Amino acid sequence: MIEAPVDDPFVEHRNLLFTVAYELLGSAADAEDVVQESWLKWERVDRTGVRDPRAYAVRIVARSALDRLRTVARRREDYIGPWLPEPLLTAPDVAADVELADSLSTAMLMVLETLEPTERAVFVLREVFDVPYDDLAEAVGRTPAAVRQIAHRARTHVAERRPRGVVSRSDTARALAAFTRAIETGDLQELADLLAPDVVAFGDGGGVKQALPRPVAGAEKVAKLLSHGMRTVAGRLTAEVVEVNGWPGLLLRLDGEVDSVLTVRVEEGLVTAVYTVRNPEKLSAVGAAVGVTR
Repeated sequence: MIEAPVDDPFVEHRNLLFTVAYELLGSAADAEDVVQESWLKWERVDRTGVRDPRAYAVRIVARSALDRLRTVARRREDYIGPWLPEPLLTAPDVAADVELADSLSTAMLMVLETLEPTERAVFVLREVFDVPYDDLAEAVGRTPAAVRQIAHRARTHVAERRPRGVVSRSDTARALAAFTRAIETGDLQELADLLAPDVVAFGDGGGVKQALPRPVAGAEKVAKLLSHGMRTVAGRLTAEVVEVNGWPGLLLRLDGEVDSVLTVRVEEGLVTAVYTVRNPEKLSAVGAAVGVTR
């Protein structure tokens, strides 16, 4: 753990630095490792010539996260089943920063997974954290002109894949309430009525817990999948509405023990994606809210 005077810039901006690392990696555990590694590098810096400690610390974290991202990208190719981002419990005030909440959402993190590591770093640092191009160039080891081209390419890529419909917290909360009532009563009709025709369900068990070996698409198939799953655990599963990555989500407990975290993508009032994380290694950060900020 980082131990330093509270007025040390690295400590002062720790939540920001964690957020940068998490958005680049989609993993709280990897993000924590990167922050610790970056702290050791920060300690060796001669700060007498550092004009903007906050920006300098962000660059250190970004470089370390980019190195880690290249490593984990190869590792994820061998992951068993679909890979989903590690869910974070976040404080309610995160939702007030609409752009931050959008960038942290499971849906957006899944889009970011489709970018090359350098594209992801450039997109996140520029679009989410407004890092100047010159600083971006230094962080990713490219020229400012090259970084501008990468940023344009990444923005186009993300725009083509991000949710196109209107996404609202109230619609998301309504969908999760339907999930909760289905769990409590076993009646899935209300929930089925909220599924978009092309809805896709993703499950991440990491090869440790039973989950979907591949995405399931289509309202009828997803409804049957949910119906079967809820019948299997009838009376044993409970749902708690929590803030997950800046949006309402469900913390699911089986026989009183944390089993999974469920989030949804809702567009124009209909559920277009369901994400369920069951891999125990990815549920370590759901015990308490994690500080994230810009």
